[in-house]
Amino acid sequence: MRILHTSDWHLGHRLHEQSQFVEQTNFLEWLLNYISNNSIDILLVSGDIFDTGTPSNQSQKMYYDFLVKLVGTDCKHVVITGGNHDAPGTINAPKHLLDALSIKVVGKAQENEEDEVFKFETDDDNVIIAAVPYLRDQDIRRAIAGESFDDISEKYKQALTNHYNKVGQYCEKIKDDNTVVIAMGHLFAIGGNTTPDSEQAIYVGGLGDIGADDFPRIFKYIALGHLHRPQIVGKKDHIRYSGSPIILSFSEINYDKKIFIVNTTSNHIDKIEEVIIPRFRELYKIEGSISDCIDKLIVISEKHISPTPWIEVVLDNQNGAITGATEINQASNNLNLEVLKVTLKEDKEFEGLMELAKTHTSVKELSPIEVFERKCNENNINLEENQDILDAFNEVLQIARDN
Repeated sequence: MRILHTSDWHLGHRLHEQSQFVEQTNFLEWLLNYISNNSIDILLVSGDIFDTGTPSNQSQKMYYDFLVKLVGTDCKHVVITGGNHDAPGTINAPKHLLDALSIKVVGKAQENEEDEVFKFETDDDNVIIAAVPYLRDQDIRRAIAGESFDDISEKYKQALTNHYNKVGQYCEKIKDDNTVVIAMGHLFAIGGNTTPDSEQAIYVGGLGDIGADDFPRIFKYIALGHLHRPQIVGKKDHIRYSGSPIILSFSEINYDKKIFIVNTTSNHIDKIEEVIIPRFRELYKIEGSISDCIDKLIVISEKHISPTPWIEVVLDNQNGAITGATEINQASNNLNLEVLKVTLKEDKEFEGLMELAKTHTSVKELSPIEVFERKCNENNINLEENQDILDAFNEVLQIARDN
């Protein structure tokens, strides 16, 4: 069988308030063509289908249009799991209808772990997919009043590991000698590298930080989602993040986006292929003085790239943020590009939230974690020395997103 692993589509995502509908639509069209032209038997999507728990009608239409078109290809089965950005109800709502189309969805942890396991059979090969979604604390263990932070961390990690062990045990029970067992997951695994400004910690402190050796050995490939950079975990070639298919942050522009193709024969994996996804919009990050950056913008504009390229400009700290941003924006008005962000070459863009309010038209231009970090900086709170404060904020933010 040929199994395609992807994740973190984040349909509906906006980059500095700019819609990424064009890139997302082009990716889904490219993916559909790739599946059709390369004999893909099973598609695995490991979480974060949508960017929010309340996706727009446009985002949902993209999703369902893709699935309907996929049914017309030779791809026999699809397995989709929920991520931390997804609302379980949104993923599970069409469960029975999609099941009739050989599309399995698991939006949240199931009471019976065996309901997360699917066995697909062909004349030659059998594959078992352990479709484990993003596991929320409340879904896999009971909270106990008065638990300390360390207790919560350790008990959650144990519950997470236990969940995978139980799923693995059921897979062992139903497999035969001619079967490959593959797991899915949406979490942070120790050994994975995050991308600045892209993926926040989705658990409190070390919650969910399980190592490569914590996964049951029965899983011959583990298709992970959450981290946006495609990568191998803990030097274990069979444990991989596929990463996001399109650029979701300017911090992601310096590496290729990928999907992975897992080739199975009988009861083993023959080969894992890496396929580079085309870029559906060019993004650039340029640095220097105001005049240097204007010259670089002109060079980019002369390339006549379509769709319109997006730019982040990082200025030397000479004329100040307001003056620099004004000159850059005026210079770019008649160019074939859009400048989405102008910052100063410092560890932080501007001092304090008061200055921030003067130089940004809308707080929506910043992520919640950026606002929180700036507020902490304004109050002389060193988050590197007070990790518990950042952990607590991430927990509150996650609860807000879940609701």
